[in-house]
Amino acid sequence: MPPSSPLPIDPIAEAKRQWLDHGWGDAASGMAAVTSIMRAQQIMLARVEGALKPFGLSFARFELLRLLAFSRGGALPMSSATARLQVHPTSVTNTVDRLERAGLVKRSPHPTDGRATLLELTDTGAEVVRQATDALNETVFSKPGFADDDLADLVSILAQFRRRSGDFGDPPTIPDPL
Repeated sequence: MPPSSPLPIDPIAEAKRQWLDHGWGDAASGMAAVTSIMRAQQIMLARVEGALKPFGLSFARFELLRLLAFSRGGALPMSSATARLQVHPTSVTNTVDRLERAGLVKRSPHPTDGRATLLELTDTGAEVVRQATDALNETVFSKPGFADDDLADLVSILAQFRRRSGDFGDPPTIPDPL
């Protein structure tokens, strides 16, 4: 959460100065980058959570609802939701439990796989995620706090980092038709 008033100095710049003064020059820039990203994540998360609070949603619950809303027919197998959200199955189960209690999703048996559970967006869930998306788009996503030119660079830099870290791979090349 951002402080109520700006700090007189940048604490990350001061930490970098201290790193350098203590002889950790080879790690100082990396420390500053990692710490800056983590602080930016805290600021962004506070903004997102503020926009979602009126809907009784956390970002995790919003993501699951949005994923279901994007899917064909508003339903997905639980295992597909887990894979696409890149979280542990227990986290998805806990999120679904809360959404189900709120009447925003329901579980049902998969029609063709007796071992699988299907997650379905309810009509109420579809309306809540539509309103929550509008709120996020208006208050956070359309005004993220970066210049337009910086946004493209930032997304590209972070995508390269995520790819190198194994977060995702390049899509397979589709052969040209003969």
